[in-house]
Amino acid sequence: MKTDFNRRTFLRGAGALIALPALESIGFRRFASAATKAAVAIPKRAVFMGIGFGVTKQTWYPDPKDTGAKYQLSEGLSPLARHKQDFTIVQGCANNYSNEAHWGSTFWLTGANRYSVPGQNMANSISADQVVAEQLGQQTRFTSIQLDSSDGSQSGHGPGASLAWDKRGKPVAGYNDPLKTFHKLFSAEDLPLVQRQAAIDEKRSVLDAVLTEANRVQRGLSRNDNNKLDEYFQGIRDIETRLGKDEDWLDKPKPKAPLDEPPVGLKGREEIEMMHNLIVAALQTDSTRALTYRMPGQSLLKSMDVKHSSHNVSHYSPGERMEASKARDQMHSTLLAGFMDKLKAIKEADGTSLFDHTSLAFGSNISSIHYLDNCPTLLAGGGANLKLGEHLVLPKDTPLCNVWLTLLQGLGIDAERHGDSSGVIKELQA
Repeated sequence: MKTDFNRRTFLRGAGALIALPALESIGFRRFASAATKAAVAIPKRAVFMGIGFGVTKQTWYPDPKDTGAKYQLSEGLSPLARHKQDFTIVQGCANNYSNEAHWGSTFWLTGANRYSVPGQNMANSISADQVVAEQLGQQTRFTSIQLDSSDGSQSGHGPGASLAWDKRGKPVAGYNDPLKTFHKLFSAEDLPLVQRQAAIDEKRSVLDAVLTEANRVQRGLSRNDNNKLDEYFQGIRDIETRLGKDEDWLDKPKPKAPLDEPPVGLKGREEIEMMHNLIVAALQTDSTRALTYRMPGQSLLKSMDVKHSSHNVSHYSPGERMEASKARDQMHSTLLAGFMDKLKAIKEADGTSLFDHTSLAFGSNISSIHYLDNCPTLLAGGGANLKLGEHLVLPKDTPLCNVWLTLLQGLGIDAERHGDSSGVIKELQA
């Protein structure tokens, strides 16, 4: 007897609906003969992690004269030694239009010109993660996930609600609490299916009424006002898209959480470690394939018993504050090494690891103190088919968006340019 199965196969019983894991016997065979083995398309993912105030210039970057695969790890990167063959450090990149020494993430993934829109003192464009989300996030419950910290402005991140900006250059909200993030990803909906469908229908009805009124108001408006209204209409269309996706997933239960519920009130190092666990869990359960994390700085230093503020540590000079800055760098590298351990430990159905199919970027728009050139850039994971285990030094002020364009194309995304990119970085391509 032949039974038809697909990736979203469910068990039904006693009123419960439970999603099946990836079982080898229904299309996820790890071992099979060449004649019978069916190719399993393991999805690609992308994770972007941004720190606000940059790094310690003297001790984070490897020696610029020591390039290639045999370079010596710097003091700030030394906790990553066990992963040296699996990440690449890129020097020489900057965002051409950056001019705010306290905005470490606002334009990090966009490369936008802040003054590109006449009459506005701050404009932005789509971030690299949202380009990923548009093309890789259509088959997952969450098109993208944005994680944030509760001390963004104190940690050098600048305007924004996360690292993510939509195609209109508007900020995308993030979750800044591990417990709330856990429930968003894995907790069952409280309302019955019928009531949730009714809520979606009600929202659609409200949108229809708003659009009718907006179309009436549009007549007789000035050109500038019509431009604003067009932007408003795009926002409405975005809401409609989200409602459509919510409806698609109404009757599909959330996956069982592969980790315990986080405790309340995590801050600093514990908060980052838990967010890392949640990122791994979100990718492991294929809840999303595009993820950003705007990381805390102030609370991290506090958890390290550093008495200075994140701002003051970033504006270091030789002595106590510089030592605190160096310790912060080493803590970031220690946490990043632990995150990479977790990605490598999760096995896919074909025996490869989650790390092998995930592209990971770590860095900041600020290099150090008030410097905006040579943005710290670390790339890891096999998702974007990049050349790993290298120290690459590019010509000064190479567009950072060239890195993002290379990563996007490596993920299989059809992108001719991103931000102020001038082309891909061939030295990065495997």
